[in-house]
Amino acid sequence: MSIWEYANPVKFIRTTDRLLPWLSAGAVVCLVVGLIWGFFFTPEDYRQGSTVKIIYLHVPSALMAINTWMMMLVASLIWIVRRHHVSALAARAAAPIGATMTVIALATGAIWGQPMWGTWWAWDPRLTSFLILFLFYLGYMALWSAIEDDDTAADLTSILCLVGSVFALLSRYAVNFWNQGLHQGASLSLDKEENVADVFYFPLLVCIGGFVLLFIALVFLRTQTEIRARRARALLAREHAT
Repeated sequence: MSIWEYANPVKFIRTTDRLLPWLSAGAVVCLVVGLIWGFFFTPEDYRQGSTVKIIYLHVPSALMAINTWMMMLVASLIWIVRRHHVSALAARAAAPIGATMTVIALATGAIWGQPMWGTWWAWDPRLTSFLILFLFYLGYMALWSAIEDDDTAADLTSILCLVGSVFALLSRYAVNFWNQGLHQGASLSLDKEENVADVFYFPLLVCIGGFVLLFIALVFLRTQTEIRARRARALLAREHAT
């Protein structure tokens, strides 16, 4: 069995229909457990106080904002190389989810930054690149909506996705590229010494797992919707032609 078999819309819908209940249930369990654990059963930080608990929303949403664009990049490349419509529609389906995650990351970052930095916003490298990434999400969705022909829209949005990937990477590694800026380093790292304390670390991992499962479930559901919408447009066009 090849992964390319799932480029068949019928097979994709049948397979994701079986997976969606499990993904949705897993997302709900992880999010409920992780958020309750993090918000109510972890101590206040000795420097940040209760404000530190924003990480249970901020870090997962920021990770998903960046990785959603990376998923869109992979799907766009598959469209460019293989011309599989499901991949293009999956990229389109993921964009509103990624934009929402970016808004959550920016909003929670501002809520955290006001008491920590004394300001809601600063033109910090990571914050600025995240704002630009959000604008790319808006541009990507607007471009899809502005072009009637789906194949042409997929071609142009794939090119836009390639360009926007630069800012997705900048959002992830901005603190490493520039020493200046208010934003702290990564809360999670392969280097154990750079991670947050274990009392915050483990509920954070559960929250991240919940966000990942939620993202996958939403992408599957929205991709199914995009496939059905494409079929409906094709049937309407065929009726008008006859």
